[in-house]
Amino acid sequence: MSQQHTVIIGGTSGIGLATARRLLDQGHKVTVAGRNIPRLEAAKKSLAGDIHAIAVNATSENELREAFSHIGDFDHLVLALGSSRGAGPFSSVLLDEVKAGFEEKVYAHFAAAQAALPYLHKNGSITFVSAVTAHAAMPGTAGIGAANAAVAALVPILASELRPLRVNGVSPGVIDTPWWDFLSCEDKASVFSDYAQKTPVGRVGNPDDIAQTISFLLFNTYISGQTIICDGGLRLGGA
Repeated sequence: MSQQHTVIIGGTSGIGLATARRLLDQGHKVTVAGRNIPRLEAAKKSLAGDIHAIAVNATSENELREAFSHIGDFDHLVLALGSSRGAGPFSSVLLDEVKAGFEEKVYAHFAAAQAALPYLHKNGSITFVSAVTAHAAMPGTAGIGAANAAVAALVPILASELRPLRVNGVSPGVIDTPWWDFLSCEDKASVFSDYAQKTPVGRVGNPDDIAQTISFLLFNTYISGQTIICDGGLRLGGA
């Protein structure tokens, strides 16, 4: 089997970085992309193997087209772009924040997948990363839940439309990543403890939990149109 090339948009931290590390360990060539250049350089230095990095703002269609033109042909696209915009109680969350969340999450995923199509091998795959808020009734997540649900909705549609290219998704639960850095260490520990108690497996997730799931979807060529909810069972607890 020839070496596979995977491009990870949002590959400089958290789930994207963990996925890059796992795929490099499995012999993939990996290109990580992000808009924060210092973090991009730090990510590249932290990884070993056939690793490449490219700066791109995924909210810019022009930058995405230029980036994929530079990358050239490849096998798999992983879209691990996150956004915390739009979180908060429905009664008070600002519509501008919800719109910003859609810009960073939905439109960026949509535009990146679209820009990648001319370069993606037809027997390859696209994997979207949304979140459990797309599936669970969690108060305070109407804005971000709507954005993540929109990303998840792309999966079956594109799996049908873009065949034989495989399109799948992963919806992570509460994962210990820099997404939570808006909290102090003390507050984060308290929040994680609360979520761990609500989660059947008794803990919050780590980035490699999700990286394993993404890797599975890349390698299993008989799965398409599916979103795997990797949340430790959190959505079952009525959190």
